[in-house]
Amino acid sequence: MAAPKVFVTCPPMLGLIDEFAGDFEARHLECVPGKVTQVKSVAELIEEVPLYDAWIIGDDPANRDVVAAGVKGKLKAAVKWGVGVDNVDFAAFKDFGVPVENTPGVFGGEVADVALTYALGLARETYRIDREIRQNNGWPKPAGISMSGRTVAVVGFGDIGRQTAKRILACGSKVIAYDPLFRPFEGLPVEFAEWPMRIGEADFIIFTCPLNASTRHMFNEALLQKLTPGVRIVNVSRGPVIDERSLLKGLESGIVHSAALDVFDVEPMAPDSPLRRFDRCIFGSHNGSNSVDAVRRVSRLAIEKIDRLLRTATR
Repeated sequence: MAAPKVFVTCPPMLGLIDEFAGDFEARHLECVPGKVTQVKSVAELIEEVPLYDAWIIGDDPANRDVVAAGVKGKLKAAVKWGVGVDNVDFAAFKDFGVPVENTPGVFGGEVADVALTYALGLARETYRIDREIRQNNGWPKPAGISMSGRTVAVVGFGDIGRQTAKRILACGSKVIAYDPLFRPFEGLPVEFAEWPMRIGEADFIIFTCPLNASTRHMFNEALLQKLTPGVRIVNVSRGPVIDERSLLKGLESGIVHSAALDVFDVEPMAPDSPLRRFDRCIFGSHNGSNSVDAVRRVSRLAIEKIDRLLRTATR
């Protein structure tokens, strides 16, 4: 009997894919790496997914049309690599009888490290200094701000939000947490507020929340009127949490001092994006979870899960 074929379209996992050959072989699975930079298109997925018994999903649009095409072919199981699930139509998988899981609670520390790095980079403009020295032979000395004594709004208080708060508190900042499911955690002396109450107190706003109907465009034009001029914005969650047109208005007016974005509405970031005009901003490549340690840990978990789901599906 031929080994089940597992299609992998998650870029971080693909970056270390050779390391997992033994994990697949030990479970009598055949790994088929996809060719992808960030995500595959719906059209590509409709053509390719039906060819495989299982799918380890990245941030690809795993919508109803893709799932329907998959079950017309060989697809029997899927695992969403990572925490975010906004790109996966779980209802469609259920309707078509295809088991699917994600890998929750795995990247809190890694993404929080990036969130802290971005906040510090905005506070002290270290990224901008580096660019000026490298690209323009400059020697700039911008006067930044200290983190100590600042107020930081952390939007989303799940694993990533809590880990972010822990790091921000260590800098001597006060943290206001926003989450409809908020509950206190021992050792994290944060204050709670309902969104967007007290947002005008924040010197920094860090988005660590999942993308859903209530968080889409949480940062919008109406919010600008509530912000303290000079606020710094960090987004390590999902691009559509921020309405980019409103962010542009905030940057142009000076209400927003600068922003550090690891995620965007359209990824990769468009070459002609007007956000590129703002040299104090920091741009990432949706890479917050991508440490070799985390990728190894989560990829092996995904392989274990896909093996279990396949065994269940084929009984």
